[in-house]
Amino acid sequence: MALNRAAGVLLSVSSLPAPYGIGTLGRCACDFVDFLAESGQKFWQMLPVGPISYGDSPYQSFSTFAGNPYYIDLDLLIADGLLEPEEVRASFWGDDPERVDYGAIYRARLPLLERAFARGWDRDRQKVEAFAQSRPWLEDYARFMALKRRWDMKPWTQWPREEVPAEELARDEQFFTYLQFLFETQWTALKRYANEKGISIIGDLPIYVAMDSADVWAHPERFQLDSDNVPIDVSGVPPDGFTDEGQLWGNPLYRWDSMKRDGYAWWESRLRGTLERFDAIRLDHFRGLESYWAVPYGDETAAGGRWEPGPGEDFIQMVREKFPEALIIAEDLGYVTKEVKALLDYSGYPGMKVLEFAFDSREAGDYLPHCYPENCVCYAGTHDNTTILGWLEEADPEDVDMARRYLGLNREEGLHWGFLRGGMSSRARLFIAQMQDYLELGAEARMNTPGKLGGNWLWRMKADALTPELSRRLRDFTRLYGR
Repeated sequence: MALNRAAGVLLSVSSLPAPYGIGTLGRCACDFVDFLAESGQKFWQMLPVGPISYGDSPYQSFSTFAGNPYYIDLDLLIADGLLEPEEVRASFWGDDPERVDYGAIYRARLPLLERAFARGWDRDRQKVEAFAQSRPWLEDYARFMALKRRWDMKPWTQWPREEVPAEELARDEQFFTYLQFLFETQWTALKRYANEKGISIIGDLPIYVAMDSADVWAHPERFQLDSDNVPIDVSGVPPDGFTDEGQLWGNPLYRWDSMKRDGYAWWESRLRGTLERFDAIRLDHFRGLESYWAVPYGDETAAGGRWEPGPGEDFIQMVREKFPEALIIAEDLGYVTKEVKALLDYSGYPGMKVLEFAFDSREAGDYLPHCYPENCVCYAGTHDNTTILGWLEEADPEDVDMARRYLGLNREEGLHWGFLRGGMSSRARLFIAQMQDYLELGAEARMNTPGKLGGNWLWRMKADALTPELSRRLRDFTRLYGR
């Protein structure tokens, strides 16, 4: 896919204003697609859509291949005869339209999906079995989730070392297989609807997978684990100007040497599945492909880590050969060296420029719009940043003053609109802003604060937020700058 001059919006599926506690793939998603099309946008960028685990983070998923059952739309299940309206309504009360309550979702959603499974399995069994045969990862995932349920959802490293008879797991395996069938059915319909409206969907592929995942459980030999399946080193990033301790992510690291010997077959499968689901992907932590920060397992911070060589050009060559037409955005943020820049140049992928970073007096960089190459994607901010209005409130006064002077910010236009104008008018081929910024929201709408456990991934958009007036302003803004 060629990346022409265009604009898009970043919004997690979870943030859509569905009626039952969390965004879904149903009417609310189609309404957002309509808004994007009417507003002159070409891209909808999402966060990862896999099943969430630790900390409710979409970057810590039970599977890199599976879809999040929470995103299955209940009204579509009602229309399909799998649920009754009364039982759905009876399962929800006190819904906060501006926050996701993951505890309430966990308690209410799975029992409803169990009912849908009980009614639909026999009816859909042939379709489900055909679906499962085309997805070789699904058998491991369904077995993994069935065992997690058997052992009270504990991490697989804490499961008892005993065999569970296959017949005792069969129903739960069928249940988790059916959920993936429902997710993919609804996802396919949504993507078709978006594409017909001229909207392409950008997915997000985390570089690492969660330790407590079907991916690691089924194939521990692909990861840096010892003979007892305890991690040797784990992922993170080193200390920088923002934190003295770095960030300790804790994901298991890959055995890149082993992966190279089979031509990165698992990665090829992973990329193929992601690119079949989305029109384009953002490849998270691209710099980790050049070299990655390895932290000894058990360390309480990332400060004691060290740089280890990544797969580099050899890996990129595989991706380019297998997926020559893929639109891949390289998340090249963080500690970027000349070697990382060289790998980005070798890949040909557009890198990222975050406008909120452009005015940071602590760290010189190339995020000012006049420095941009055309082959890049400008973000006003990402899911890891506060909103524009939050940044204007929280940033160093000297940084804010520079932004005011550089961007010509003024109250008449609206400070955040002037900020957005700086990105929209830049040379970057693609400009993306968070939906929160177009809605003029402050720091209360921040999606994630890196390094903070709890209170993240909660924000939801109000049902009446997408007004015709906002659509017209965004469309005019987009046309003015040739996007």
